[in-house]
Amino acid sequence: MRRPFALQNIMSIALRRPFPPMEALSVDTIPEGPNWQYEPKWDGFRCLAFREGKRVELQSKSGQPLTRYFPEIVEALGALKAARFVLDGEIVVPRGRAFSFDDLLQRIHPAASRINRLARETPALLIVFDLLLDANGEVLTQALLPERRHRLDAFARKFLRGQKTIRLSPATARLSEAKKWLKQVGATLDGIVAKRRDLPYQSGNRHGMQKIKNFRSADCVVGGFRYNEGKPTVGSLLLGLYEESGLLNHVGFTSSLKSEDKKALTAKLKGLIAPPGFSGNKPGGPNRWSTRRSAEWQPLKPKLVVEVCYDHFSGGRFRHGTRLMRWRPDKAPRQCTMDQVEQKKANLMKLLT
Repeated sequence: MRRPFALQNIMSIALRRPFPPMEALSVDTIPEGPNWQYEPKWDGFRCLAFREGKRVELQSKSGQPLTRYFPEIVEALGALKAARFVLDGEIVVPRGRAFSFDDLLQRIHPAASRINRLARETPALLIVFDLLLDANGEVLTQALLPERRHRLDAFARKFLRGQKTIRLSPATARLSEAKKWLKQVGATLDGIVAKRRDLPYQSGNRHGMQKIKNFRSADCVVGGFRYNEGKPTVGSLLLGLYEESGLLNHVGFTSSLKSEDKKALTAKLKGLIAPPGFSGNKPGGPNRWSTRRSAEWQPLKPKLVVEVCYDHFSGGRFRHGTRLMRWRPDKAPRQCTMDQVEQKKANLMKLLT
């Protein structure tokens, strides 16, 4: 029998935009036990979809509007017979048997004509995995995950049959199935997520969901850059993470930049040069990794976010240089916090106790 939960019969103020979606804690191993549900982790933009009558709005993870960038998704949501709902999902752009994050990035463009052309040439999908407000106007954020998933499945059966632009993400409580999904990482998936079945929707925090990849990655603020030695183009990006106090600490660098991108990137970075760059620990501070060139850097406004892959984090920084995976215009700089990497250290310490 499903557990009872509190309902509201009107669109709650708590669900008005911007509404912080549930976030995921990055871990190294798949959590096990009866209180976990597993889902694929799709390689796209997190999106909350709001429908109220004829009005449809798309919101990014950072609370920014995505509506104008994906007209085909807005049209599909507006065509559903349900007159109101709030869905949590991921926007992806298919290319072959996988999803293309590069094609997805092309949508974040100021020209409506370009966006409309790309919507026709490389149409996006919305893969939904949670229901926060159902078609009857009932707010489900206080419901436990099994109840929300039950309602989502019923919503999909009633409103999404034959719908090609909006898809339902699979979910399972079977660990063996989750492990199969994880083997597909890098081919068709970005990883898997594990969600707590015994908690309500965890808006704006990482308590109810964990993400697992076959590599370690972190979203970082670009707090500064260094020029290539003897050249007028960028050589490396300086990475920062926010601590609880709100200070932005320098935690490392990435120099895996494509040569053909450096000229345009340098021009973009020059437009953002402004002190202090890092409000906490700065490049060139006293530590065993400092070099003479550590002090030769340009501070930037904290506007840009990148996802980097790394092998080890200790002493408040990445032990070695990181590999640039992709730019994340969908992520707010303030979401780039130390808990992304500190939790990994805590998990490793558990092995010693």
